[in-house]
Formats: sequence, structure tokens, C-alpha cells
Amino acid sequence: MRPHPRRVLPCPELRLRSLPRLRTGLAVLLLALAGVQPALAQGYEDTPFKPDAAPDAPKSVKPGRAWQEDAVRLPAWPRDGDLVEVKLDGPAQPLKHRIDTKSLTIGRDGVVRYTVVTESPSGTRNVSFEGLRCSPKGRWKTYAFGTGGKFEPTTVADEWREITSDNGDSLHYELWQHYLCVPRTFAARPTSEQVRMLKSGRVPRVENTGFVTD
Repeated sequence: MRPHPRRVLPCPELRLRSLPRLRTGLAVLLLALAGVQPALAQGYEDTPFKPDAAPDAPKSVKPGRAWQEDAVRLPAWPRDGDLVEVKLDGPAQPLKHRIDTKSLTIGRDGVVRYTVVTESPSGTRNVSFEGLRCSPKGRWKTYAFGTGGKFEPTTVADEWREITSDNGDSLHYELWQHYLCVPRTFAARPTSEQVRMLKSGRVPRVENTGFVTD
């Protein structure tokens, strides 16, 4: 049979000797905590242990200015000789969209403004003056509608609307992605290049492969 292991009983003298040390350590800890609480409450005013101050920002770093839109002037009425059809990718659509190249401008605010003439198969025309922003998530808005040979400002679409291919708005999506904006840089093309792109009518997806939208 195996002998039972001996149990080592704590020595009473050892426990008695340890009690004063434990009490002393506990008292020191309580005093330390008592000193920290007022320091925290006073914002480190009465203690040498203070957090480092936040480093100053470089002088070259300046807050950017909020984007502000320029004042808008309505263009002259479009002439047929200045209209260029916007060739859209994908299946044929009943409506034809033409851009008035004489009204095509880029403002100091970066907005591309143009007159667009939309024609139905029956020959009915809708004329509008619009603006488009070449931002990562493009925006567009309508400034005025044309009727009777002149433009009438509108407040129906004062807010910029996000451009997306999911809602069937292929016109503004391809103007933003292919014809008016530079791929991946989200800046407007020079006006001469915009006109060249519209007139050439190249297949956009082939020329601008890799356009990043986010």
C-alpha cells in the first residue's frame, strides 16, 4: 500500500509574522489611491505625473474650405448645328440626347454646365440647362427648362442628385463616367476634349476600363 501524502500545516508563527506586513502594504496602497483621486479630480494639477501635451499640427496643414457653387448664368438658346448626340452604351433607347457644345463650360467651382436637348421618336423636344460634378459619387442638377425659345429657372431640383446606373439614368451616368470627367481623378476634362469625346462617340467601357467610383 502507498503511504498517504503528508499534509503540511501552516505554521502559526509564520502567519502571525506575515500579518503586520500585509497590513502595512494595504495601508500604503490605500494612501496611494487616496492621493490619486484628488489628482484626477483636479486635472493633474497637484501631481508631477501629467500627460504629454498634444503635438502641434504642422503649419502647412490648414483646414480646407467648404465647396461653394458659383453663380450661374443661363446660356443662349441652342442651335441645331451645335448639337452633338450622346451615344450611350447598351441597348438602343427610344430617346435621343444631344449636348449643345456652345453651352458646354467648366466653372471655377469645377461644375460642368451644358444644355441638353432630349428628343422623342415623335419629334417632341425637351430642353434643359444642367450642371454635373465630377466627384467620386457624381452629382447633377437642373438649373432651367427651355420653352418658347428661352430658359426659365427652376427650383424643383435645387438639390444635387447622386448619379447611379441603378435607376435607369444612363445619360448622366455616362456623361459623368465617360465623356465629361477624367477616369479615376474625378476632375473635369478640358472642354475641347469633352467635345472631342462626344463627337467621336467611342465605346466608353473600352476606352475607360478601370474607372473607380468609390
